[in-house]
Amino acid sequence: MSAPEIVSYEPATGAELWRGRTGDATAEIAIARAAFSEWAARPVTVRIETLRRFVNVVRGNAEVLAGLIARETGKPLWEARTEVEAVMAKVDISVSAYGERTGQRRLEGAMGARNAVRHKPHGVLGVLGPFNFAAHLPNGHIIPALIAGNAVVFKPSEKAPATGELLVQCYHEAGVPEGVVRLLIGGAEQGQALASHDGIDGLLFTGSARAGLQLSRQFAEKPGKILALEMGGNNPIVLWNPTDLDAAATVILQSAFLTAGQRCTAARRLIVEDGKHEVILEKIGKITDRLIIGAPDDEPQPFMGPVIDNEAADALQETYLALMMKGGAPIRRMDRPVEGRPFLTPGIIDVTNVADRDDEEAFGPLLQVIRVPDFESAIAEANNTRFGLSASLIGGNPKLYDRFWAEIRAGVVNWNRPTNGAPSNAPFGGLGLSGNHRPSALYAADYCAYPVASSEMDQARAAIGIGLRDR
Repeated sequence: MSAPEIVSYEPATGAELWRGRTGDATAEIAIARAAFSEWAARPVTVRIETLRRFVNVVRGNAEVLAGLIARETGKPLWEARTEVEAVMAKVDISVSAYGERTGQRRLEGAMGARNAVRHKPHGVLGVLGPFNFAAHLPNGHIIPALIAGNAVVFKPSEKAPATGELLVQCYHEAGVPEGVVRLLIGGAEQGQALASHDGIDGLLFTGSARAGLQLSRQFAEKPGKILALEMGGNNPIVLWNPTDLDAAATVILQSAFLTAGQRCTAARRLIVEDGKHEVILEKIGKITDRLIIGAPDDEPQPFMGPVIDNEAADALQETYLALMMKGGAPIRRMDRPVEGRPFLTPGIIDVTNVADRDDEEAFGPLLQVIRVPDFESAIAEANNTRFGLSASLIGGNPKLYDRFWAEIRAGVVNWNRPTNGAPSNAPFGGLGLSGNHRPSALYAADYCAYPVASSEMDQARAAIGIGLRDR
């Protein structure tokens, strides 16, 4: 009996883009296990040089990869191109991080011994990728894992398998052995099989908090396996006494609606001072009305495309309507401008009077407005979440920002910058339901290798000075 198929459709058109058979986790892990030792034994300089060739391969296929990302995820072509740039930039960042975070250390010890700290790869690592950055985010796990000497079994999102397949082809074309990076096509069943398999030495995950919690429970009984969770956020953006309202409105919209709101760092909650909110909401509404929503290759280029599929669009509209039914006041309706396709107009709703707001990540272009009487209440409201990924203060002054930085619970804290302005050359991760203290980006090197402390001498020297009987 043949394996079932995974089919990928273009969100913007509904056209079939790609189809392929689901894979077998056990078989892929076995191949990776067999290839691991030879790859790990190569000098790190050789592994790095191989991945520098990967950059050249991606550069030569940049337009093909960008076009595929755009078609498969629905994001505008300009944004897909920035994702490809991030894929290439990840190598240099990861090389620097490996030297900084996991470099060798040597110190002189007692009796002439050498004390050393070196790092070893874990072995075979599973990588579960998301659809929103179908190349950039899994690549952010895979590159540091390969530099450290691990082998990888990568299961892309079932909503973006074509992008995952092309990414793996680029590794292989660059000279990474085919056994060292394996592609596992499949859905939830294959992901669960990979995550639960005794043959992996760890799992690197990017996705929803719900799936991350399940993985955390599963790995709780496996302390010998590394688990890095990169999850989402119910991220706050606090507006307080801004000097430039137009710039503030633009930063808020970039935070909330880039990538059709399908970023884990997207602003979900706008917290404003009650009584001073009307002017900024008017400006936000006017700019929102001007945003171009369209297909990836439309001209002029759209600001945002569709969400990933109709199921996601339906769920977002249901969330918006549920907030209205609970007392939310619509500022901009969330509409479906193209019948039968998952395009959404950005929804903005005042939920100040909604008593039982759900602390969930609405993964799309939906911004909830909350009015508060003072800055103390603003910080309390911003921290009123189980998540803790990203937060921004727009406006204020250095003293107010110092207070915001000190009191806010988030792994990314920005000032007068979007919530999704996270640099790749810094650690990236969050608290609570946003992660498990395994930040990625610059700090991905930390979970891709483990430290080994050694005390070394050319020959044994030892004496027992106390506690021996006389001869």
